[in-house]
Amino acid sequence: MANLKDIKRKIGSVKNTQKTTRAMKLVSTAKLMRAKQAAEQSKAYDIKINEVLSEISYKINQYRVGGIKSRFFDINDNPKVVDIIFITADKGLCGGFNMQTIKVVSKLLKEYNDKKAKVRLIAVGKKGISYFNFLKIDIFAKYVGVSSAPTFNKAASIINNSIDDFLDKKTDRIILVHNGYRNMISQELKTLNLIPIKTFEEPNAVSTSMIEVEPEDNMKLLDELVKKYIEYNMYYSLIDSLAAEHSARMQAMENATNNASERVQELTLEYNKARQGSITTELIEIISGVEAQK
Repeated sequence: MANLKDIKRKIGSVKNTQKTTRAMKLVSTAKLMRAKQAAEQSKAYDIKINEVLSEISYKINQYRVGGIKSRFFDINDNPKVVDIIFITADKGLCGGFNMQTIKVVSKLLKEYNDKKAKVRLIAVGKKGISYFNFLKIDIFAKYVGVSSAPTFNKAASIINNSIDDFLDKKTDRIILVHNGYRNMISQELKTLNLIPIKTFEEPNAVSTSMIEVEPEDNMKLLDELVKKYIEYNMYYSLIDSLAAEHSARMQAMENATNNASERVQELTLEYNKARQGSITTELIEIISGVEAQK
């Protein structure tokens, strides 16, 4: 029969864990509200800069003699060197949040390796770095402390190195992978081919704004816009990932709290059964002792 003291100690331990997970859930909920608000505000700008870039690139491609002559739009169907930038959390206790991103990166890594292309992994976040270090897979660049506190300058510093290498023709493609925020209880894996950029070929694929592009306009304007577009997509991905991380951790802590509650109930039932068994044993011993004295 189980020892009553051991069961009581287990109940106390589980209750203490439950208090911790409940507190962590509340913290994650508060952080999620702030991160969600920042992500929603950034999303509006992200959508608008995408629209502007789409329209300008479309119009230049349509009306400029020779179309767009920019390295950013130089499509290569057989890339030799590919940069994969992926974002994971600096902390754990958020369910399968990090592994979902890692699985996508691992799949892309295999696909490009099968095509004999060189892949340069650029890891943002401790969890992704730890995983690939454990597998002894080379990581080209590592960034810690960025995914948990993203800023535009940090995002730009990460992506600008890849942009420079792309412009210098050291790489042929840049892919961004992260687990983004969908709602309070779910996340959405996102894989974005940052560059090269495909131009829109149909008029209905762009907005109907008042933007005018002259045929003699310098390509430098478009290149600067593309650079801002890439930098902001990197920044938005960091914010989006942070909101998703807090969402996943909040959900994980809620599940842990519920599991702890169920475990306390199970242990309490086990304790009551053991206590009842102990009382029954004592009563039998007393009755047996009385009967023996007759």
